[in-house]
Amino acid sequence: HHTLDADLGGTGTVWPGCLCWDFEGDSFDAQVETLSGLGYPLRVIGRAEFTVLEPSVAHAPDRAVLFPAEGAVDGGGLTRRLLEGAARHGAQLWLGCEVEAIDHARGRVQGLRTSAGPLAADRVSVAAGTATAALLGDLGVRLPMLRRPGLLLQTRPVAPVIRHILVSPEQEVRQDASGRLIAPTSAAHQSDTTEIIADLPGSLADQALARVQQMLPGAVPAWDCVMLADRPVPADGLPVVGACGPEGVYAAVLHSGMTLAPLIGTLVADEVLTGTPAPLLAPYRPERFG
Repeated sequence: HHTLDADLGGTGTVWPGCLCWDFEGDSFDAQVETLSGLGYPLRVIGRAEFTVLEPSVAHAPDRAVLFPAEGAVDGGGLTRRLLEGAARHGAQLWLGCEVEAIDHARGRVQGLRTSAGPLAADRVSVAAGTATAALLGDLGVRLPMLRRPGLLLQTRPVAPVIRHILVSPEQEVRQDASGRLIAPTSAAHQSDTTEIIADLPGSLADQALARVQQMLPGAVPAWDCVMLADRPVPADGLPVVGACGPEGVYAAVLHSGMTLAPLIGTLVADEVLTGTPAPLLAPYRPERFG
């Protein structure tokens, strides 16, 4: 992301670091041991230091993990900047044009059928999120996906109240440059396995906002937007990246898209252009699903 930011001349990414205390006891120790073993930068802090770092948080934990290198980015804003960057390098953008199918003949891709008509192509890279499975299914490629709807709450701007991304057992929240607090409506959204959201989004937003206000009693924000989206999660939870189906078709779909976008984009470009497999991607090929 740092390299991408330099390449694009700004992506809107910020690097406030993260304070995390969603685990306790042995689970906390196991998290620290595992991530330390991977060389991930972190530091365990106590209640006194936590209070200095985040004085607005009520009920400071006895222990927390500080991840100083972590950042955040608005997905929509980053996508727009990437498209603008691609256009500057000669890409032609077709916006608002739905891809209906991938055409192929004699074992090789021929192009796309779109809502605006056919488009010839000798290579097609499918990065269509939750629509990927259907597009590949028509080619005989099996890609089972989990249904993982999610809701993201956004408040009206308030004065600066937190400095880090905060991850507690009750709620995750961050504050953007405009002062808006941004939070998932699921308290433990990283491990959320909900397949259907039965409650009204507004009701879940009210509940999430109440948890945010309990964590940050000095802030009295009102929410103005709650966004529903289906997260693209392959059946085993891991990325799917690689050539599949007729020759010339390549797919990339993963839940951790914002985190891994610059890395995946670089690896995919190298594989598509050179034909040389990237060792990092070996465990994540589409054929593992048969």
